[in-house]
Amino acid sequence: MEEKKELLFLDHITMKFGGLVAVNNFYLKLLPGELVGLIGPNGAGKTTVFNMITGIYTPTLNRIYFQGKDITGLRPDLIAKIGIARTFQNIRLMVNLSVLDNVMIGFHLHLQSNLTSAIFKLPGYMQEEKNIYHKSLELLKQVELEEFKMEKAGSLPYGQQRKLEIVRALATQPKLLLLDEPAAGMNPQETKELMDFILKIQKDFDLTILLIEHDMKVVMGICRRIIVMDYGITIAEGNPAEIQRNPEVIKAYLGVEANYA
Repeated sequence: MEEKKELLFLDHITMKFGGLVAVNNFYLKLLPGELVGLIGPNGAGKTTVFNMITGIYTPTLNRIYFQGKDITGLRPDLIAKIGIARTFQNIRLMVNLSVLDNVMIGFHLHLQSNLTSAIFKLPGYMQEEKNIYHKSLELLKQVELEEFKMEKAGSLPYGQQRKLEIVRALATQPKLLLLDEPAAGMNPQETKELMDFILKIQKDFDLTILLIEHDMKVVMGICRRIIVMDYGITIAEGNPAEIQRNPEVIKAYLGVEANYA
């Protein structure tokens, strides 16, 4: 059987801010189809890793590769175009626009028409807009949000807003989805629905997912591999059972009495 080639490769990257080393010698290989959790205390460097992958920061040392190509230092919009999408800790929806409009914004990443075509509403642009409209409706139907399509995004319940943010990321047609604390602020029922939703979209959209999350029931429940960071370095890696009993993880983060049943 042919060995899978990694989709994402972080080659011992380091990120320094002046004298502060936020991430030190971080190594990661993500294979196609994986759902991997990245956990650690606040300030461990997790979001900094996401920001380097997505082009917000350029690593101080070493390189990042996506599908075998060096993407280190590429602009965020170019990284999004090649197939890496993300969500943020704080919801960043266009709250006064409709649910449908928010999804259409995601599809606009791949719009071929130029500004002139848009201003004068030339036929090529209008056809693209029509196609995006229908694709957005189809996507909302696929993720069971179609009934909310004309509602303002900001009027949705909190859990549905989180879901919509993920759907907007899906509209960019990613191969790799980075989820930054998607369960933050959710109640237990919303969290359970989110877990099911993440597993569903991973399968339906053939996604590779890297997930930052503080809710350990989410991480232990859906991730098959977990990486633990502390003070900018990796202190452990393994499956959920291995992570729960790792003494370094318990000391740094999980707590001696941790229970994820």
